[in-house]
Amino acid sequence: MNVGKNVLIRYGIAVAMLLVVWMGFANNLPNSFHASSSPIQPVSKDIVLDPDTGEVELPLPHGGEDPNNPTETPGGVSLAWPDNFNYSVEYDAETGRYVVYQTIGDSIRFRMPTTYSLEEYLELKEQENVTAYWNELQEDVDEEDRAFAPSLTIKGEGFDRIFGGDQIKITPQGSAELTFGINVSRTENPRIPLRQRTITTFDFRQRIQLNVVGNIGTKMQLSTQYNTEATFDFENQMKLEYTGEEDEIIKRIEAGNVSLPLSGTLIAGSTSLFGLKMETQFGKLRNTTVFSQQRGERKEITVEGGAQTQLFDVRADNYEANRHYFLSNWFRDQYDRALESLPVVNSGVNITRIEVWVVNQQANTQDVRNVIAFSDMGENSQYMSGNLNIPSYVDDPNLSITPNPSNTNNEIFQTITSNETVMGFTGANAEIASLYPEFQQGIHYERVGNARKLSPSEFTFNARLGFISLRQSLNNAEVLAVSYEYTLNGETFQVGTLSQDGYTAPSALALKMLKSSITTVVLDDGSVSPLWDQMMKNVYSIGAFGVSRDDFRLDVWYNDPSTGVDLNYIPRDPLDGQLLIQVLNMDQLDVNGMATPDGVFDYVDNAATNGGLIESQNGRIFFPVVEPFGEHLADEIRERLPSDPELAEAVIQTVVYQPLYDSTQTAAQQIPSLNRFRIKGQFQSSSSSEISLNALNVPQGSVTVTAGGVKLVEGRDYTVDYNLGRVRILNEGLLDSGQPINVSLESNSLFNIQTKTMLGTRFDYEGNDQLAFGATMLNLRERPLPQKVNAGDEPISNT
Repeated sequence: MNVGKNVLIRYGIAVAMLLVVWMGFANNLPNSFHASSSPIQPVSKDIVLDPDTGEVELPLPHGGEDPNNPTETPGGVSLAWPDNFNYSVEYDAETGRYVVYQTIGDSIRFRMPTTYSLEEYLELKEQENVTAYWNELQEDVDEEDRAFAPSLTIKGEGFDRIFGGDQIKITPQGSAELTFGINVSRTENPRIPLRQRTITTFDFRQRIQLNVVGNIGTKMQLSTQYNTEATFDFENQMKLEYTGEEDEIIKRIEAGNVSLPLSGTLIAGSTSLFGLKMETQFGKLRNTTVFSQQRGERKEITVEGGAQTQLFDVRADNYEANRHYFLSNWFRDQYDRALESLPVVNSGVNITRIEVWVVNQQANTQDVRNVIAFSDMGENSQYMSGNLNIPSYVDDPNLSITPNPSNTNNEIFQTITSNETVMGFTGANAEIASLYPEFQQGIHYERVGNARKLSPSEFTFNARLGFISLRQSLNNAEVLAVSYEYTLNGETFQVGTLSQDGYTAPSALALKMLKSSITTVVLDDGSVSPLWDQMMKNVYSIGAFGVSRDDFRLDVWYNDPSTGVDLNYIPRDPLDGQLLIQVLNMDQLDVNGMATPDGVFDYVDNAATNGGLIESQNGRIFFPVVEPFGEHLADEIRERLPSDPELAEAVIQTVVYQPLYDSTQTAAQQIPSLNRFRIKGQFQSSSSSEISLNALNVPQGSVTVTAGGVKLVEGRDYTVDYNLGRVRILNEGLLDSGQPINVSLESNSLFNIQTKTMLGTRFDYEGNDQLAFGATMLNLRERPLPQKVNAGDEPISNT
């Protein structure tokens, strides 16, 4: 409800006009005066004096009853005097009078000094003191009026003893907006009963930004920060605090958002807790106990010589979905063979031109076209969609069938581009249905109006291996289509129509569809959709930028179901004792680049070879096989057990994670018996005095920095930007020494599907200034909300 909106606007305009006038007056003040050693200085020639009274004429009248002391007796236009305007009084011993000076700064006088006798000066000071006294009383009344509820006074010796006072005071700050409305809709439809044609609904919205501080006496305080538009729950804080006197056993009781910081380095405390905390003291023994739920996650970062070393742990089911796509199923089949001989990429393909089109969700008006995309565009019969009766084109002398993608591999390109109805876009659906009755929209083709062409900064493509990588992941309902040109063995091939080749608007573009608006994994005949196979499921992000080759480690781990321990091999015949990075072809070279496995991940940068295992700039891992935990792992088991196929199939059924590739990512995550693979390691970022914490809105005081086991001092050795999550090392000697710097922090969990309960107590006994003892005991329990638990997320109870 916007009550008094016009009044507020008028008031704001008036205040703005007064400020403009005041600024103009301040800017027009004289800036040059003659200096003199005399207590009374002559007036500058820039100041205009009234010929009758001798007073200074100002552009804007100020002052009230006493024109010589407008600061104390304001009147007329009541504007605050600038901070550099000074008012001073000096006693002239020769005349026995008091002289009042008004200056700008320390020396520039903008008014003639005024003299007073002792009686006049005392009377002036008395008026000043009375005015200040009444102003102070008025401020107290205004403070009470600003309170949400008036101060309550509760008489009683017991209440005063417990809470340290007899007053209850609540002070709110913020705003609350309530919007009420009525929505009446009427539908003139004769098929609907008359009473149901009019629908009336009540609309209610609220927006609250509240900060409340309540005090009960001097010992208890309640503080609340609440915002209905907060993005995350941890942004709303609430705390009830009771503080005892110096000689009381109970020192502090806190409820709500509490913390348990620990001074020791062996056991780390926590700053993101919600529960109850109590501090007591028995002589020299102090105790702190908490009963709470933990809402944060603790991380540790190690930096050596300014280079930041961090650990990463990625689950096998956490591949980058809807982001990386093969340009054709033929490129998918060539992928494993092309990366067998790293660091040399065994591929004769070189993509020279490419255009990528997506649904226009940004309302762009440049680089937009109507497009019609087909999943079988450029594919040969081996990669055609199932259950399709494509008319025979083998006898067509204009078509040359090749195993690699080309517009001449089937008749779709010629049929579509020569059909004016289809290329006209408006009647394309009906015409396609008549040409190919088996085609289903969303599976075999898509019709997208005003599609947007991605700029080169929005995607990258691998010219040798034939896949694209998008800067942002697509939504499930978005459509992705491409057209490209490439060379192979001296010949040039093209798939789809490129907008540069004369296919101008308003005609549509015929493209190769890589992703449709409908997610279809299995076709009607039970086979996996070729369109689903075009999305790459072997690319993982380790959450880093600018990864350095130095001190980079990567291993693939398997969680043994019999012991629950992570191993870097599968403890089953025939893979027992064989490192998984070697089974998955990620260790084929030694440190000298020779074709000899050495048990270390082959750091082959994708940018250098256009087909490596890691993209150092964005921190992505590319497996050298299309289905590392699926078909590739199954083939490795079969090759090692050629004489016992039944045993091989039994191992495959219990170990191979084939649903990761034959079903959606969400469905594959619901099979914990096979979801046992993880990618773990460490990486180093570039050398710098700034350490990124990879977390936002870090709780105050949760960051601890140590160097060589010595705890550093915040503000002297380092500073912390808690909002952006960065630590800056101020002591350059720590970076030059090369000793490791450990940063421990606790970040608020953005998405938490586990209930974490922390119970703990801390005892501190101070014998004297040189001797102190401490003891800590903590118990952390984690219990996932869903009953089906994935490997690695099992319930725990650690003490």
